[in-house]
Amino acid sequence: MGTYGLSFISDKDLFRHVEETVAKYRFCINLNEFNKNLVDPIKLTFDSKIYGKSIEEIVETESIRQIDKSNTNHIGYFHQNIFRYFGGGWEVPEKGYDIVNVERKIFVEMKNKHNTMNSSSAQKNYMKMQDKILRDDAAVCYLVEVIAKKSQNVAWQISLNGETLSHKHIRRISIDKFYELVTGISTAFRDLCQVIPKVVDDVIAVNGMGKIENSVFIELQGISPNLLKSLYLLSFEKYEGFSALEIK
Repeated sequence: MGTYGLSFISDKDLFRHVEETVAKYRFCINLNEFNKNLVDPIKLTFDSKIYGKSIEEIVETESIRQIDKSNTNHIGYFHQNIFRYFGGGWEVPEKGYDIVNVERKIFVEMKNKHNTMNSSSAQKNYMKMQDKILRDDAAVCYLVEVIAKKSQNVAWQISLNGETLSHKHIRRISIDKFYELVTGISTAFRDLCQVIPKVVDDVIAVNGMGKIENSVFIELQGISPNLLKSLYLLSFEKYEGFSALEIK
């Protein structure tokens, strides 16, 4: 473990939190997992031909894409759960809001990107916050966006039942401004981002993580030496005529 120099979280806690996040990462994929949502071999054929890549390269890209999709959720864990280490009454409850500070009457819903909510989800979250401030007029609710369009802390405006609503205690805030609200340091989020590469390196050095195990190729070759044919048989084996499929 190194020295990271952040005043709002200890080196030990930061290392532990990054370690817990890395431990959640997906490091392997097999053929069952690869085909869990039914791979489309026709799309992979188009991708291979159009981009001038071998089918091996396309399968590797698809494998990494699937692993990356799983890992995106774990970055959400990192962003949310780091606040449990900040002290000052900040908590990450098991249910309800993503982050709360009961003493300061702050209640937070966190989203990774500004465009991850559809209108129905946005309305549901807004009404949840509306209910909170109606029950407690001292409460302030925040929609925190890790990747926002810009740095901001503004009243959240939303269209609900054809009417544009906003309230000063229901706010839309970018992650940098939320870190400032929590720590009192305007550059706190930037400071964290500056040390993340070093912390991840330290975690990997200690735990020996980082290598992806991909058995998809070996298992596909067990179906047919021709990988592209294997992909078609994986999805269409029971379709009419595919038992005699010839792929060149």
